[in-house]
Amino acid sequence: MYPIIRDFLFKFDAEKVHYLAEFFLSKVANKPFVQDWILSNFFSYDSMLENRIWDLSFPNPVGLAAGFDKNGVMVEGLGLLGFGYLELGTVTKNPQSGNIKPRLWRHIDEQSLQNAMGFNNNGSKIVAKNIANVYPFCIPIGINLGKNKDAKDALNSYAEVLKDFLDLGDYYVFNLSSPNTPNLRDLQNVDFVDELFCMARELTKKPILLKISPDMEIDTMLKTCEMAIKKGASGIIATNTTIDYSVVRAPKDRGGISGMAISQKSKEVFKILAQSFFKETILISVGGIHSAHEAYERIKLGASLIQVFSHFIFYGPKLSKDINLGILEKLREDGLDHISQAVGVDL
Repeated sequence: MYPIIRDFLFKFDAEKVHYLAEFFLSKVANKPFVQDWILSNFFSYDSMLENRIWDLSFPNPVGLAAGFDKNGVMVEGLGLLGFGYLELGTVTKNPQSGNIKPRLWRHIDEQSLQNAMGFNNNGSKIVAKNIANVYPFCIPIGINLGKNKDAKDALNSYAEVLKDFLDLGDYYVFNLSSPNTPNLRDLQNVDFVDELFCMARELTKKPILLKISPDMEIDTMLKTCEMAIKKGASGIIATNTTIDYSVVRAPKDRGGISGMAISQKSKEVFKILAQSFFKETILISVGGIHSAHEAYERIKLGASLIQVFSHFIFYGPKLSKDINLGILEKLREDGLDHISQAVGVDL
């Protein structure tokens, strides 16, 4: 029934529909009779997909990318939908309302989204309280960290938000790659990444990751990721949204594009990244993953984990279950007994 429901919901403003989903997942989904129905329809488990990474147990490789649950209020509801892990945020130290509305648009023909949200969130103190209500959780929880738009000292801004989550979350992601905070992408450079990861390693021994843009010049991207790994990064996430507006037919003039339209671009960047760093760190692929075939391709290119976002909106709540079932089928077709055997086989 989801396509029928989706077509109706798509008649309304995208951000308002998101608030409706937030209400359901935070207030309704955890009721016992609703919970049982969701689990019976959208949850599956198979030991072939369970993997141990950073000494954390991931029941499957499909995670929900940052941006969907910015304030950590939907964790229990999302946990019923078969994801192997959840990444919450992006969270900033101080609350901020984000950019002017409208700031979220659908490109239906391309099954893609364009957002100019601007790190709208309730601030790290409130988000930390929300997460504390459910943490530790049954699947790993990542915290995606950003800097406030008006922060004069970027390094201190990241340090302060990280400090509020040191006892919460299983891994942390430094988001330097959103196109919706002025000059944020300028921080994707060797010198700042050096300082950032040195700072973070002084504060925590938990996994810390860097999330990169698909629009970086390749040499700069490789040098920046190399520095992150050298200074203690536990992994790289590739990629964030693109500002290459040629990927959709009728783009807006601001914001970043995600979804099926960036699938090829994101995969190409990930492949280059994996060819350089597959044996040095954990790699997570995100960007246009819309099927089990696409997910399995990224895994074979070196992704230990993958993330979805836009196609969760277009496909519906069965996305994680169906991708995982499809990956299982492909593992068996290839004569493999466990997902770890497929990671990086195409490199």
